[in-house]
Amino acid sequence: MANRKRDSATAISPGDVFQTPGKRVSVDRTPNSDFSRWGIEETCQFLRGEGLAEWETVFREHKINGAVLRYLKKDDLEKIGIKPLGDRMRILHSLRKLWHIEEGPQTNKVFNDPIHGHVELHPLLVKIIDTPQFQRLRNIKQLGGTYFVFPGASHNRFEHSIGVGYLAGQLVKALNERQPELLISRRDILCVQIAGLCHDLGHGPFSHMFDAKFIPKARPNISWKHENASLSMFDFLVKKNDLKPLMEQYGLVLPEDLHFIKELIAGPLDANAAFQWPYVGRSKDKSFLYEIVANKRNGIDMDKWDYFARDCYNLGIQNNSDYRRYLKFARVCEVDGEKLICTRDKEVGNLYDMFYTRNCLHKRAYQHRVGNIIETMITEAFLKADKHFRVQGSEGKMFTLSAAIDDMEAYTKLTDSVFEQILHSPNPDLAEAQKILQNILLRRLYKCLGQTQADKSLKVTQEMLHAWEAELARSVPQRGAVGVTLLPEDFVVSVIQMDYGMKWENPIDNMRFYCKTDPTKAISIKKHQVSKLLPEHFAEQLIRVHYKKMDDEGLFAAKKHFVQWCMNNNFTKPQDGDIIAPELTPLKESWLCGKEDRDDDDDENLGCRNLNQKAVKSLF
Repeated sequence: MANRKRDSATAISPGDVFQTPGKRVSVDRTPNSDFSRWGIEETCQFLRGEGLAEWETVFREHKINGAVLRYLKKDDLEKIGIKPLGDRMRILHSLRKLWHIEEGPQTNKVFNDPIHGHVELHPLLVKIIDTPQFQRLRNIKQLGGTYFVFPGASHNRFEHSIGVGYLAGQLVKALNERQPELLISRRDILCVQIAGLCHDLGHGPFSHMFDAKFIPKARPNISWKHENASLSMFDFLVKKNDLKPLMEQYGLVLPEDLHFIKELIAGPLDANAAFQWPYVGRSKDKSFLYEIVANKRNGIDMDKWDYFARDCYNLGIQNNSDYRRYLKFARVCEVDGEKLICTRDKEVGNLYDMFYTRNCLHKRAYQHRVGNIIETMITEAFLKADKHFRVQGSEGKMFTLSAAIDDMEAYTKLTDSVFEQILHSPNPDLAEAQKILQNILLRRLYKCLGQTQADKSLKVTQEMLHAWEAELARSVPQRGAVGVTLLPEDFVVSVIQMDYGMKWENPIDNMRFYCKTDPTKAISIKKHQVSKLLPEHFAEQLIRVHYKKMDDEGLFAAKKHFVQWCMNNNFTKPQDGDIIAPELTPLKESWLCGKEDRDDDDDENLGCRNLNQKAVKSLF
């Protein structure tokens, strides 16, 4: 009984009667909160911090360190001499706090999200959200110019980022509970959540329009993506808001964990690393953590699961995939010495549905011809305004739109509001840009001439696009010329890549699965093992052409130029080619029969060619 007495320093006061032990004490009293690396001394220090000092001698005698804490059970504690059931339960209660973030409801903040319901976030995440650098995401549309086509697509990067931070935490916690042998620490969980929350900090005005269209044209000599800016903005956010002391207070180890968070967002930071394991933040035994926020192996990550669900909800498009089942069946298996996130074999169909949903979203919304041309027009307006529009950055220095990416103080001020700032500016130098933006609002848009495809994938450069625009102007129809002179600058040619996320590869080939009979063994599942109705190809390249002017006569001529240009380059016939230029399409034999289906021994195709020859003769 003597060894169960409490000294006066640890006696429970009247005010503590209604508090649980987890709320009265903190597990962050140890110098290193990654408990799996603790030695005996750090383990005993933790016991003292939890008010369990009387059992410190027992832990020392049995040399219990951090590596075995995860596996201790009631019977194990009894075997080493801790007989009272109440004490064993108190010890286990304290130990559980090492691998679960169990802040009480009074510390977590609840967000009511339309996609995920009531979302609880750690107070450190809330502190990050409540910074100017994160709050700017409220004013950056998730789908950019698509909002001008789909009235419901008004959601922003702000809510998407919160959703990814939440889902990333849900996945890593599910793995932690399902497989305690992974030794996922509280540090790991918090870092993954922060990475999910901050992965899109670097997006500019109108999201992908800024880094995919505007910056490549404004600064063609640099290679820049929004992921680069996300890392710079994250560093700026931490420094500007003095968050390092708070991060350390919640158990993060700096600068190691800051480096880890940035690797979770953008992959290895040292592209020239000659080591077999390219990451620094965590060792190879934690390789699965790098697949949660931005999965470089197969593209299946929490970023996609959130924006599929969120975009479908706001666009009014059916979502055929279910991220909840992925969370339910995800587990870690070892493959070639590396730990990877796998899912049940029966979930392979769900993953194909996920990528099919991705392709549908691109076809119906992300690459919508009107939305794309609006983003092209906004890009042209920004290019004309670039030299004449300034934002103030660090030390009072002024930056142009395209130069603001070099200074995070200035970049923080760039949101979709740039559209209105240019539109309503009294600066006469912005008149050309203002005219383009006014045309967008008045729906005086460039007209789509059509869409076509090449026989094989082309590596397209800006020079090639300009050359095609010149060819379009010269492609006077062989028959039915209308006598209108067109110029290269009258056309806009864009090339759109549609795929399942890994260009021409099937991403499911890079996914591993496990069976119910042996959940520790990872297997591959090939397409032919799933269904014969799955696609044969996983990417296509579309060539889309627009005409800039508003006159009907020029538009009529441009459409015929487009059909003739497709003929000259052996591209596929535009879907409305027979309507646009009925006098031209019979001139190209393959457009009537379908070159891919033609066979010299096929009587049906032979008859088609004879019919084609008669059609051509009837024109002369």
